[in-house]
Amino acid sequence: MAHVHGADRQRAVQLASEGRLEEALAEYQGVVKDAPDDAEVRQKVAELLEWLGRPADAVAAYQEAALAWTKAGQPLRAVAACVALPRLGASQAALVRTARVLAERFALPPSAAVPVEATRAHVAEEGATGLPILSQVSRETFVALLEVLQVRAFFPGHTVVEEGMPGASMFALVEGRADVVRALEDGQRRSVGTVTPGDFFGELALISEGPRLATVVATERAVLLELTRQHMEAVAARHPDVTAVVDAFYRRRMVENLLRSNPLFNQLSPAQKAAVSRDFELRSVAAGEALMTQGQPGDAFYVLLRGRCTPWLEQPHGRRVALSALREGDVFGEISLLLDKPVSATVRADVAGVVLRLERDAFQKHLLSQPGLKGQLMRMGTERLQRTAQALASGRVLHDGDLRV
Repeated sequence: MAHVHGADRQRAVQLASEGRLEEALAEYQGVVKDAPDDAEVRQKVAELLEWLGRPADAVAAYQEAALAWTKAGQPLRAVAACVALPRLGASQAALVRTARVLAERFALPPSAAVPVEATRAHVAEEGATGLPILSQVSRETFVALLEVLQVRAFFPGHTVVEEGMPGASMFALVEGRADVVRALEDGQRRSVGTVTPGDFFGELALISEGPRLATVVATERAVLLELTRQHMEAVAARHPDVTAVVDAFYRRRMVENLLRSNPLFNQLSPAQKAAVSRDFELRSVAAGEALMTQGQPGDAFYVLLRGRCTPWLEQPHGRRVALSALREGDVFGEISLLLDKPVSATVRADVAGVVLRLERDAFQKHLLSQPGLKGQLMRMGTERLQRTAQALASGRVLHDGDLRV
């Protein structure tokens, strides 16, 4: 029987590629009769009905596809099928009815609801279970978010988001593939990663306004779910748990990236990395705000996620020397903590931004307690202080990479 279904599928694919949509639909409908739980085929039936201009039939087919994807444990595919209903003229009641079925399967059950103030720790411990953000909210909030999500489709070569342009939404890739591209200092562009089904990107735009940090280009036909900051804020006004979950999700993603890529943390075990990740605080900073002040005791270790900061060395007679600007991904503040010395430079935000902050006690507990890591930090701190002294003696401004406070 499976062989017969496979042949029918192939015929349907061939007919659709030839533009014989009615015949392809009939083939897929035949497969559905014998395999009603086949979510992929139900999805094809819904898409063909939409393309053929039969919206009422397409609504029913997308509802069936959403339920089939739910039964198959494919949350993003289920959500995408559900979110397709409004564009076909489905009633609000039909959308909510289908969304509630998905919420029963993928959202937090009432008995597991997490208070807003505890959500950050809950998300950090539980992580994303195939459906970040949506799987960490209550069922009512889940339904509210599905009402504002949008489905977007991009053909190969089309740009989803562009580096440097304002960002106002987060995306989840349902199907297809895309490349992540960043501009280098010399103006060249380089691929730095690939987005595959199930991946999320652009979540920083839900936290703060600012330019995109990379370009994402579809390399195959891509179907994505989009959640805009405006829509998220509207839902959060009625369901406060959204804000806490989004903050926790973004913080966890940024900390994971830091722990994976920064050599300071290479020596930590997975358990130690999980422990330190829970103590990082996500914080917004205003333009002109001083994060550290020269001569004052250091109180935290920082990671710059969004924006740009400049370290300033205050000299006698009021002279100030600007050091190399700190950019996204740079860390600072560790020298005063590990040497137990006053801060060696004032760090001020040039523009509004976002940082991760690790308190002094947490820094000492997680990092200075590791003998090998402590030695590495001490060597790095000594070298940086020596370079600072050389810069002061020469009167020159250090170039990028020469100094981190």
